[in-house]
Amino acid sequence: MGPAKILVVDDDKNICELLRLYLEKEGFSVVVSHDGQDAVNRFPSVDPDLILLDIMLPGLDGWQVCREVRKKSNLPIIMLTAKGETFDKVLGLELGADDYVVKPFDAKEVIARVKAVLRRTGKNDAAANEVKEVTYDKLCVNMTRYEVKVDGRVVDTPPKELELLYHLASHPNRVFTRDQLLDEVWGFEYYGDSRTIDVHIKRLREKLEGVSDQWSLKTVWGVGYKFEVND
Repeated sequence: MGPAKILVVDDDKNICELLRLYLEKEGFSVVVSHDGQDAVNRFPSVDPDLILLDIMLPGLDGWQVCREVRKKSNLPIIMLTAKGETFDKVLGLELGADDYVVKPFDAKEVIARVKAVLRRTGKNDAAANEVKEVTYDKLCVNMTRYEVKVDGRVVDTPPKELELLYHLASHPNRVFTRDQLLDEVWGFEYYGDSRTIDVHIKRLREKLEGVSDQWSLKTVWGVGYKFEVND
């Protein structure tokens, strides 16, 4: 495996060069794009391991770019947002951003975030070859192929729903608070917006309702959620 490839999308050329310098020094390979439409057009051929994506872009903005990329790929996206711009974390999570950094940033912080996200998504280690899968009666969640099978059929599941289900099902009968789930699945230190978790759990329940009497997604009132398995 070669070095991880980072696509930097920002219309500020100075910021792009700064990030390129730091990232290359850390052994990453870097491709730069200065506008949203260009990034969307080029991303399939660039095939990056991670995108650093500015929100305020000419052409398509960062949100739209995020949306377009998510239609085709689960690759990690870190949003760059200017200080004073209200970064809508809920929208960020809904669209599948993995993290965000506020400008003006310390380049070292960006590098740390990039490494953390790549570590979390398993892009940067030998463990990437092992198959990550949990199976229960009539349910199979495969993180390697990003696929959920319910009763033998593949069910269309957005990446974050899948990761949430995988996380819960990997720790049967363990109760997680919403904040723990945000931190461990989304990796945001994420304040006050735990309703995102509720939305994802609700959607998962719609897909999994009544599939098996051997397991279920349970709400633990006042605490959080668990994947309950009957012995």
